[in-house]
Amino acid sequence: MLIEEVNQLLDRGYQSIETGYFRLPNGQMHVRVLTRMPGCKGKMVDWWFGYLDGTETYKKWHPKAHMSLEWDQHWKPGHYIGASHTIEENMGGSVLKVRIRFHDPSEFFDISRFEEANVGAVICGKAYNPDESPNGMVIHFVRDTDYGCAMRSRFWLFGAPDMAGAGLMRHCIEEMGTLADFLPNLYGKQTGSK
Repeated sequence: MLIEEVNQLLDRGYQSIETGYFRLPNGQMHVRVLTRMPGCKGKMVDWWFGYLDGTETYKKWHPKAHMSLEWDQHWKPGHYIGASHTIEENMGGSVLKVRIRFHDPSEFFDISRFEEANVGAVICGKAYNPDESPNGMVIHFVRDTDYGCAMRSRFWLFGAPDMAGAGLMRHCIEEMGTLADFLPNLYGKQTGSK
């Protein structure tokens, strides 16, 4: 799926490949990960990105791989769209440093279809290397379900080797699985709601 085709995520059901990585015709590496999150809702995932305040919280998300997180001046608690964070993480034995700028979902999606598609949250970001050259794009598309929610993560990597796709897929499976484990309790404790 090309980035221009993301509205396919609003269609009923699932795509034929929900977890995997492959090379697109335009040369980009495309990574997909499906994470089922029992007891979670999309509003909790959206809240998490606004709650994620720095390195200590970031490390809880993936204790083995996450090393540091620093927001720019545009972030404030509860508000991440329009802000950027610079992260360092261990990806398959190599330290990756990248800046991700978060964008409003309306820049990529037909948001008039969100209610019908049961969309609980959509997190959209553009990634940049330390030299500010474009690195890729990420979308975490969260659909609320009877059991909680399902997160469909999509990544587009520019100029990345195949092994980067494999490493990112594994990393996303691990970090989103960890998030699914602790998010409902953390959200309830911090907000007083479910």
